[in-house]
Amino acid sequence: QEERIIALETENAALHLKLAAYQGWAGRSVNEILQLYSAHGKQQKLQRSSVVTHLHEAIKRLKEDMKSLHSFALEFSKDFQRQYKACLYQVLTAVQGIQLQNEAVQMFQMKAFDLEQSLQEVTERYEREKQKRRALHNSLIELRGNIRVHCRIRPSLPFDHAAGHPISQDRQRNSLENVAYAIDDETVLVKCSRPGHAPVNKTFQFERVYSATESQDTVFADVAPLLTSLLDGYNVCIMAYGQTGSGKTYTMLGPQLEENFAFVSEDESELGIIPRATQELFRLISEKPPGSYWVDVSVVEVYNNEVFDLLAKDSCGKVFGIKRDVVTTREGKSDIPLLTYETVANASEFLHLVIKGLQLRVRHPTLVHAHSSRSHLVVTLTITTIVSGDNFGTSWEDEQISQRLNKEVSCTYPQKTKESKSTSSSRASSPAQLEAAEKLKQVKTRLQLVDLAGSECVGMSGVTGTALRETSFINRSLSALADVLGAIAEQRAHVPYRNSKLTHLLQDSVGGDAKLLLMLCISPSQKYLTESMQSLGFGTRARQVQRGQVKKRNLTVQSKTK
Repeated sequence: QEERIIALETENAALHLKLAAYQGWAGRSVNEILQLYSAHGKQQKLQRSSVVTHLHEAIKRLKEDMKSLHSFALEFSKDFQRQYKACLYQVLTAVQGIQLQNEAVQMFQMKAFDLEQSLQEVTERYEREKQKRRALHNSLIELRGNIRVHCRIRPSLPFDHAAGHPISQDRQRNSLENVAYAIDDETVLVKCSRPGHAPVNKTFQFERVYSATESQDTVFADVAPLLTSLLDGYNVCIMAYGQTGSGKTYTMLGPQLEENFAFVSEDESELGIIPRATQELFRLISEKPPGSYWVDVSVVEVYNNEVFDLLAKDSCGKVFGIKRDVVTTREGKSDIPLLTYETVANASEFLHLVIKGLQLRVRHPTLVHAHSSRSHLVVTLTITTIVSGDNFGTSWEDEQISQRLNKEVSCTYPQKTKESKSTSSSRASSPAQLEAAEKLKQVKTRLQLVDLAGSECVGMSGVTGTALRETSFINRSLSALADVLGAIAEQRAHVPYRNSKLTHLLQDSVGGDAKLLLMLCISPSQKYLTESMQSLGFGTRARQVQRGQVKKRNLTVQSKTK
């Protein structure tokens, strides 16, 4: 136990020594910790002092920026006030200026309105004076027997640019230029130019000139008054003249007429003079008493100086062209014996007959026109009017005209005269019926619508063989027509009507028995300048023709009592 106690004491002493050592080490650690705490505190103090310093510097800078911003704001406010005052002054000045301008505009508007009214009044006066002048001019034309000449300039078409012959590029480019223009509704200007010569402008005056933009309606509006003259007892002839491809058939018939057998509503604006004239004629007839008018139609063509009846039928009823002769009656009038006449009751029936005739008309393609007509087409409408003999004058001139026309009818219509004589015995039994029959008379007037074949330059059209022969006959017949007009204009004793079947057929119309309207059709292109000048020269010569006053058709034969 004592040894155990000694061992424990020894161990206890050793533990005390270790404890003292540990306590000394703990004291040193505490000192070090205190030193660290003190150093950390100092470091934190230093950091706090540096942050505060930076904050103070930032606050100083902010204060300086605020001062500068405040001064800038003051300057900006002062500048804004100055600019606001200046802008306000400008706005007030502008408002005053606008008010003054509005007043000036109102004054100008009032002046413009007054000027427009004055211009409208002057325009109306001008139109009235123009109508009076045109009416006086037409009266002068009727008194002199002049031929009315209208000129229509067609628009440029695709085949104008087609190359028919190898030519230089400069010449081809020049040929595409338009040289014919409508200055106004009565004047055509043509720019003539030749290589090595100064350009010359030539003007032509006609009763009416239509530009390339004017429609079929406008053209027919100037033709329609002649139809009223037709029902008033005057013969009327409308003739289209011009080179191949100048728009004659389009003007007279309209486009694609042969494909339609009736008037189509959407195509009415494109219809030509022939269907429109018939439509207007039947409209005028519908306003008259029923049964007082009837219309007979004949369609002929002059091909290679021969006249063909395009409404003649064979034994089977099929229509085919039969050659007819043109003769001169004892009264000096041209007539076609055995010519086929068809009675029509409306415009559709007439158009159907015309289309039948057109299907037989000779056509041949050329370099100028793919559907060139190779013959002259003459459509004749004979209007027979039943009137009372009391409506006619009893002057000596009227009696002479009546006797002359009675002779003419007795020669031209022997069958009707014979029928009248055969029924005279039956009428003689009743004096009242005889007196009523003597009061009913017939007046025959004639509307001729002529689509002439186009004049051609062989070098331009490039025709050969049969087409060349056709061209020769066409040009010769048109030349004969020009000779006839020249002879009438010069008042020669002999007029060469019989030099061509065309002039022989149109003798009554050209020679002064009808109101004649010549529709010139020309191309505006430089390519066809020579042909256009020839057509314009022909129209100018036609205007100079004075045939004397056209006489009204009076009673012809007594109508049969029914």
